[in-house]
Amino acid sequence: MALRVETPLFGPDTNQYAGQGQPSVTLEQLAATCRLLEQLGFDGITTAEAGHDAFLPVMIAAANTHRLAIGTNVAVAFPRSPMVTAQMAWDLAHYSGGRFTLGLGTQVKGHNEKRYSTPWPSAPGPRMREYLLCLKAIFASFQNPAKPTYFKGEFYQFTLMAPFFNPGPIAHPDVPLYISAVGPYMARLAGEMCEGLRLHPISTFRHTREVILPAIAEGAARSGRDPAKFDLVGAPFLATGRTEADVEQAKNAVRKQISFYASTRSYHRVLEFHGWEQTGQRLHELSVANRWAEMPALITDEMLEEWAVVATYDRLGDAVRAKADGLFDTVTLTLLDEARRDEDLMRATIARLHAA
Repeated sequence: MALRVETPLFGPDTNQYAGQGQPSVTLEQLAATCRLLEQLGFDGITTAEAGHDAFLPVMIAAANTHRLAIGTNVAVAFPRSPMVTAQMAWDLAHYSGGRFTLGLGTQVKGHNEKRYSTPWPSAPGPRMREYLLCLKAIFASFQNPAKPTYFKGEFYQFTLMAPFFNPGPIAHPDVPLYISAVGPYMARLAGEMCEGLRLHPISTFRHTREVILPAIAEGAARSGRDPAKFDLVGAPFLATGRTEADVEQAKNAVRKQISFYASTRSYHRVLEFHGWEQTGQRLHELSVANRWAEMPALITDEMLEEWAVVATYDRLGDAVRAKADGLFDTVTLTLLDEARRDEDLMRATIARLHAA
């Protein structure tokens, strides 16, 4: 089947995952990249909250493209109130002509509390459910100012909307909602309440097939939704290069990515699914000790096969299809380093993934 193909607007890159910082970009560079990605044939551009705000670059993408879907992948929800998020999403939906998709994630407790100064009063799943319900109520009130739709829950409430603060109706009020997921609760919630789910790259292909897909179907059944209309977005790690020797080097770069995510205890359920608990614990210990350079060596070839697509440039499209067909609806191509600058590679890979 034909797959939709999207790509990040910028970063993260290899050095960022290795704890070596990240390069700065300019407005002109972002605008030029947006135009290029549309010309190459991508279906969508996403922006991450990985050292930069996730929403600001979307406006640049909206102003410099005409057909691409543009969205956050993902914005961290809890540090922003539902109203703050709703206002940004509403404006971006309007300015993009309905091309904006709102992707949200919870992040983990430590980052919420210590990096974002945001309380963590309970398990994240029930709060994300209320967050989505509150967003939907705010959107409905924006579109119909004369009859506001209010929401009051345990964690969030929206019970006031004066006309002065209401942005008013827009032509594309149905902002598609996506959430990120690693475990079954969020996957069920996405199936029940969202248009799609953005898989965290730490979910392996087998974990996605055996844990995530059944949970999405269960959630869709709860609300009587058609799972066939649901968009499962996969973001597999990619180890690619012109030659087999280049691929071996790329595998080392991907090990940096995987070890970075696998050091987070909240993601260890995926490692436990595969029986890799001890590796996860050791990675966490090394990350706490700021010994990032030692972590990639713990990712074995067996693990790499479960997490990544490994192929030379000329076989990349076929290799992605071999693992994505029948599993994902949309594929996020996160190309690193030289591969990100290879226009011929991107065109050829997109064409292969678009083929029915």
